[in-house]
Amino acid sequence: MNNQVLDFLVEKEDSGIRIDKFLAENQEDLTRSYLQKLIQEGKVLVNSTIIKANYKVSDGDQILVTLPPPADLNIAAEDIPLAIIYEDEDIIIINKPKGMVVHPAPGHYKGTLVNGLLYHCKEDLSGINGVLRPGIVHRIDMNTTGVIVTCKNDKAHQFIAEQLKVHSITRRYNAVVFQAFKEESGTVDAPIGRHPTDRKKMAVNHKNGKSAVTNYTLLENLSNRYAHIECSLQTGRTHQIRVHMASIGHPLLGDDVYGSGRVNFNLEGQALHARVLGFIHPTTKQYMEFEAPLPDYFVKLLNKLR
Repeated sequence: MNNQVLDFLVEKEDSGIRIDKFLAENQEDLTRSYLQKLIQEGKVLVNSTIIKANYKVSDGDQILVTLPPPADLNIAAEDIPLAIIYEDEDIIIINKPKGMVVHPAPGHYKGTLVNGLLYHCKEDLSGINGVLRPGIVHRIDMNTTGVIVTCKNDKAHQFIAEQLKVHSITRRYNAVVFQAFKEESGTVDAPIGRHPTDRKKMAVNHKNGKSAVTNYTLLENLSNRYAHIECSLQTGRTHQIRVHMASIGHPLLGDDVYGSGRVNFNLEGQALHARVLGFIHPTTKQYMEFEAPLPDYFVKLLNKLR
């Protein structure tokens, strides 16, 4: 398999950012630690020159990132039932259940979506995202249910990843949050970055955050204590909906990171469902949209709260 080369042009608003941070924020399917490794190996060029990891980008910088072919994968294929919404030679759309981790990570090397994809797709998965995340372009949290797209080849992967980078993908989520709403709709426009003291969390961060915009629409107030809402993402930051809704006083039910987590409805994590995903298909170049119906637990929760 040939090397893949990613091409970036730095704009004025990003001047002064460390190159590993810039790349991680503009290619969300690659981790910062992996990018640092590529920089150390001389696989990242700025204006045709090898740079160091502490290099800060400037307006007009041309950055080329060479991704080596993926190493042999030793993650086990597992015959895990997958709720397949759509599949063709380029992509496979999955309705991910609650509790399933998207890709292997410490403490989760079995039972992930990747384990199931390796069994279902055999070798037909993109390799751009490394040996632990074949086919994975984006992810949703372990306890978030709903639509996720995975790619069977590198061409499709790059095409979908580019849409993610420019925020042109349609993503609509359903959530149950604390506190009723007076307004019918609204927008949270607040930058998100790492929490200043807890590095495992994200937070609204006006100093070091990246632009983040969430539109929300009230679907139903559930008594005066809860609300069922739809959130539409203009950007795709880590934990964006969870952070944004908590920041305006409406944390998600069951969210033990950004909310209290203590609710008497036997929830496993936040009440959040990725219902709609839409994008341009990598081969046909036609817009496609996919929807995953509300899962049983979500429907039962709504009925209890009404």
